Amino acid sequence: MRAVLQRVTESTVSVNRQVIGHIENGLLLYLGVGSEDTAADLNYIAGKVINLRIFEDEAGKMNLSLSDVNGAIMVISQFTLFGDTRRGRRPSYTKAAAPEKADHYYQLLLSRLKAEGYKVAAGQFGAKMAVSYINDGPVTILIDSKKVF
Repeated sequence: MRAVLQRVTESTVSVNRQVIGHIENGLLLYLGVGSEDTAADLNYIAGKVINLRIFEDEAGKMNLSLSDVNGAIMVISQFTLFGDTRRGRRPSYTKAAAPEKADHYYQLLLSRLKAEGYKVAAGQFGAKMAVSYINDGPVTILIDSKKVF
């Protein structure tokens, strides 16, 4: 499982020009599910997202987590995180999970975050979305459950 995590002051997602999700002060998470991913990969990503200390404390140091700042999270499905560009000019997505599996893990992550008390907004799985955000910092973190990077 792969994730791009961005600290944001706000984020909005729209489908067909209709806003379906909005957050302020929190994290924007793009989630890619791989064909070999399991529940262990989901747990790894969820733990990192929830516990990474990437928000500034009163001294300006990144020492606070999402829960420390009472932040919200926007989760967007993003199969292109598994795009392999090593050969040719068109990315290969053969390592991305099939849509049914990817949606299953996407929904599990949303449920887990909500169950843990976070304000969660989400995109629409499989839809063409317009995502806007203001990256705070900017802070952008790459996470891979297989620890490829």
